[in-house]
Amino acid sequence: MNGPRPISHARSIAPAVLAVLTAIGASRTETPPGVTVWLAVIVLGASGVTAWRVAAAGPTIIGLTVVAAGVTVACYGDPRNLGWFGLCVVAGWVALEMPRPIAVLAGMGVAAVFVVQLVTVSAEPGWVTWIAGIAFTTGACIFARRQRILVERLHRAQAELTQRARDDERHRIAREMHDLVGHRLTVAVLHVGSARLALDDDLGSARSSLAAAEQAARDGLDDVRAALGLLRGAGSPTGFPAPASADVGDLVESYRNAGARIELDQRGDLDALSPNRSLAAFRIVQESLTNAVRHGDGRPIEVRIHVVAGRVRIVVRNTTRARPTRRSGTGIVAMGERAGALGGHLAAGPGPDGWLVEAVIPA
Repeated sequence: MNGPRPISHARSIAPAVLAVLTAIGASRTETPPGVTVWLAVIVLGASGVTAWRVAAAGPTIIGLTVVAAGVTVACYGDPRNLGWFGLCVVAGWVALEMPRPIAVLAGMGVAAVFVVQLVTVSAEPGWVTWIAGIAFTTGACIFARRQRILVERLHRAQAELTQRARDDERHRIAREMHDLVGHRLTVAVLHVGSARLALDDDLGSARSSLAAAEQAARDGLDDVRAALGLLRGAGSPTGFPAPASADVGDLVESYRNAGARIELDQRGDLDALSPNRSLAAFRIVQESLTNAVRHGDGRPIEVRIHVVAGRVRIVVRNTTRARPTRRSGTGIVAMGERAGALGGHLAAGPGPDGWLVEAVIPA
């Protein structure tokens, strides 16, 4: 639906320029002053309405056709008349506002005004000069419009890429928070459970377990603060904790200290892995252990991480018959995303001896 719209500075002054050029052109001919004024008013009104209305092809062409007719009447018959610059403005206006086919047709129509006068009025070379000027103006404005559209598309693409990068970073931080907080809370719960069991028989052991649970909770809070700082833009993504596969031993030990029974089998050179692959391997083991400890009812857990034949193979198995989660939660999805992003794959589900997580990542 047509209606008022914001206009550019160039379009806002174009009606006044066209009216002035029309008046100049009429004043250089034998046009009566009253007619000159009316021509200038008509041109000003038609171009003004066109400038202030939505740039639909039909209304724009009609409005600028009226303008072109007014300029032609004012300047007709004199190739030396400066008012003919008004037709250059009209041709450029259409080329800047309309698609290229319409702009080319409009340019040809305006040029036809000079061709007709070249044939019927006089064979002066000035008409050819105006025809060349219309062709140049139309071509230059078509090119300018194309460049403007390309720049606008580039800005939109840059904005989309920036937003996508922000979303990816937030997703990465959320995934890190899930892994870190899940691990810390699981360890804290294990220590609290040990303290509860030891309250009646061994107060010293209960105190140690509670202290360990407190420390795990504090570490979890530190991780959350670090992640929230990144989300607010207060830090660099590189400042987020980035453990490696070589830290799996410490990870397993933290669970053992909390009472979990875990058997660890590491083979190959874990230090040779790239940082991304090393981090992915660690996080997969961490999330798998968190799920296994949380849902395994204290049953033994087996962890194998082998680097062999150009790939990292991770296996985490616990002997529980119950499925650790009722559905594939964010943890399993995140593990799969980590493996898939590096060209690997991950499977998680019931195995022959319990619940099994198996991942393979190219080294």
